[in-house]
Amino acid sequence: MKIKLTSVYVDDQDKALHFYTEVLGFVKKADFSQGPFRWLTVASPEAPDGTELQLALNNNPAAKTYQQALFQQKQPAAMFFTDDVQADYERMKTRGAEFTMPPTDVIASKIAMLKDTCGNLIQVTQLMLW
Repeated sequence: MKIKLTSVYVDDQDKALHFYTEVLGFVKKADFSQGPFRWLTVASPEAPDGTELQLALNNNPAAKTYQQALFQQKQPAAMFFTDDVQADYERMKTRGAEFTMPPTDVIASKIAMLKDTCGNLIQVTQLMLW
């Protein structure tokens, strides 16, 4: 058994696609519509056939409430891992990312937090090697 897909709710799929590809650096994996429904996913360019992240529209009241509650509590909707959080921080800042926390040392890792422009906080984590 393996994880193939996970989702994050967004308030605008076009804006989300721009952020997740142009700012974070992921690649578009799937993008198709049927009526008002749009299936949109991105993946890491380092593992394009690996786990996909669905950018799901938060047009469901429960999804919108959940998304807003996480944001208000300053909880990340997703966490991505990197080998160099400082370098990714600098790269994303030059692409317009708005960070709510710069790279910060915490127990056994270094983390940064940023807004995804679509209603979520995203955490970028570098695990520290012992």
